[in-house]
Order: sequence, then structure tokens, then C-alpha cells
Amino acid sequence: MSTRRLPAEPGRLLVGLLVLGTLAVGVFGWLADWRLGADSAVYRAGALTFLRGDSLYTWERLSALPSWVALPFTYPPAAALLFVPLAALPAGLAWGIVSTASVVSLAVVVHLCLRPSRWAAVAGLTVLGLALEPVWKTLFLGQINLILMALVVVDVLVRPRWSGVLVGVAAAVKLTPLIFVAHLFVVGRRRDGLRALGTFAVLQALMFALMPHDAVSYWTQAAFDPDRVGGVHWIFNQSLNGLFHRATHDAPWSTKLALLVAALLAVPAVWLVRRLHQRGEDLAALLVTAFLGLLASPVSWSHHWVWAVPLVALLVAKRRWAWAALVTALFASCVVMLVPNGGSTEFGWGVGWSIPGNAYVLAAALGIIGLAARDLRLRLF
Repeated sequence: MSTRRLPAEPGRLLVGLLVLGTLAVGVFGWLADWRLGADSAVYRAGALTFLRGDSLYTWERLSALPSWVALPFTYPPAAALLFVPLAALPAGLAWGIVSTASVVSLAVVVHLCLRPSRWAAVAGLTVLGLALEPVWKTLFLGQINLILMALVVVDVLVRPRWSGVLVGVAAAVKLTPLIFVAHLFVVGRRRDGLRALGTFAVLQALMFALMPHDAVSYWTQAAFDPDRVGGVHWIFNQSLNGLFHRATHDAPWSTKLALLVAALLAVPAVWLVRRLHQRGEDLAALLVTAFLGLLASPVSWSHHWVWAVPLVALLVAKRRWAWAALVTALFASCVVMLVPNGGSTEFGWGVGWSIPGNAYVLAAALGIIGLAARDLRLRLF
């Protein structure tokens, strides 16, 4: 009796082709000496600097960086350890590998957010995701936002036996995922939260043993200096801190005001997270935490807003087509690239430019407040 092999689902093939295509572009870019992946070059340089025993946290450029990149290493010391595999790659190829891993991560996130769903939908939304400004800019820069997002989504939604470890690893690479440790405690997953905290703490302690000077330098200076990553008032810092620095012309009290507003916004956000979790809407609860984190962070560059992809996936899964189209339009419009910016330009916006210039911040803040108000109204009436 003969058996026929069923053809692979077209959607699965398309996802595979996207991944292979990204890798091919990365290899070609390396051979053609394209100047792509400024951030992936920093990751690689940080790993090489760590392996050589040199200092990571100086304002001077790292010696292992290509000549066309002049950026400081702004990540926790444990990130340099976790970036060590990139040190084995040629400088130009690191971008291709990081971008390929990012496309895989994007497809994994879409798959988990849409399940149960056919691969055709996964492939379609993955392709759509590539058109969003935070996503394509992440790929262009060689950033790891999509990879970190995938770690968090897998940890929170799949709930592996060792749940919490991936969140802890993500937080060790960039501090902002620490908000997902708080998320685990808020939704009652205390063991997972403790496991996440333990993973984060162990990695930091390891770096104090391996490179004590840099570890002390980071946790006493670099971690509390947002200006290391660029002017916080620049339009591409789509956080409450960026909004208030733009509105007040970099007034010294802007950060304190931003923290106060973030704390006030956390009240309805936490209440909403608990309500959504109780109803079994774990993805929606996770997204509320993610967007609160983007708002509260001192610096949330526009490419950090890759959480727009699982939001679109959630709206598609719920058949909220109009809202899905609206969110897609916002993040595909490149609105924050079209508003006049640079230098002190943001200080002269006025009300007219301030709305599109703070589009991501305003949309997220109004979304959290609106959802909490609706949920409260439904509970009361």
C-alpha cells in the first residue's frame, strides 16, 4: 500500500522563503559591503570588547566597531556576554544573522498570537508586519526588538515548565523587559516571576564576577544616563519622557513629570491587566503591560514599538477589522518620520505638529485609558 506525501501548506512555505530570503540578503549585503546594521555592529563590538577584557562604557566608540558606526554600548553588562556568538561572525554578516533571527521571531509571535490559525494567515500577517515602521526599522538597524518580544511572548503565552527564564534573559539584554517580570506577579504567576528575577540577578552577578569594573560603572552611572543613547527630546523617542521633554524644551523636571504621569497611568493599566487575565485574555493583558512599558521607559525609540504586530494579530483574531486597519495604518504611515525634527526643531512644533509628532505615545495612552474606562463601565452597568 503506497502513501502519498501531502504537499506543504503554501503559507508555511512562504514563511520559510521569507526567512531564507532574509538570510540571502544578509549574505549578499556582507559580500557587497553594505553599511547596514549599526546596532548589530554595536552588539558584536560589545562582545569582542568583553572577550578582550576592555571597557564597555566609555563615550569613545568601541575599537571593534566598523569605521562608519560611532555609537556607545548602552546595554547591561550581561548583554555583552549573550552577544558573544556574534563575535565569531564577520562584521558585515552579523546584520544578516540578527535580521534572519528577527524574521523568525516575527513569524513565531504572529503564529502564537493567531493560534489556532492556518499558516496562510500567519504568513500574510508576517508579511504585513514587515511593512510597519517599527519592524522594518528594527531590521534595517539590526536591532533585537523582535527577538526579545518573541522571548517574552513564548514565556508568557506558552508557559513552558521553566517559565520566567526567557523574560529574565530578555531583561538582562535590555532593562525595559523588567516590566514583564512585574506582569507575572500582577497576574498571579509568582513562581514564574521569581524565576525571571532569579535569572536576571544571576546573569548580573555573573558579570560582576567576570568584569566587575564595567558592572559597577553600568549600575552606578550608565544605567541612569539616558543621554548616552541620544537626545531624549528627539521625535523618535516615543515615550512619555520624550513627549514632556519636547513640550517643555528639555526642562530639568520633565523626567519627573513623565514618571508621575506613568505612575498614574499604571493604576488603570494594572487593573485592566488583572481583569483581562481573569477572563482568560492573556495576550490582551500582555499587550497592556507592553504598551505601558513603552510609555514609562525613559527612551522608547520608534523601532521599539514592534508590539504593534501582536496587537494587530489580536484584533484580526477577534475580527475587529476596522481597528486592525487603523493600527496598521498608524504604524505603517511612518508619521514620526514625516514631522519636522532634528536639533531643536521639536521645540517649535506647536499644537499642530505635536499630535502627529507624539502619535505612538498618544495612541497607547488613550488606548489604555479608553479600555479601562470601557471595562469599568461594563462592570458597573
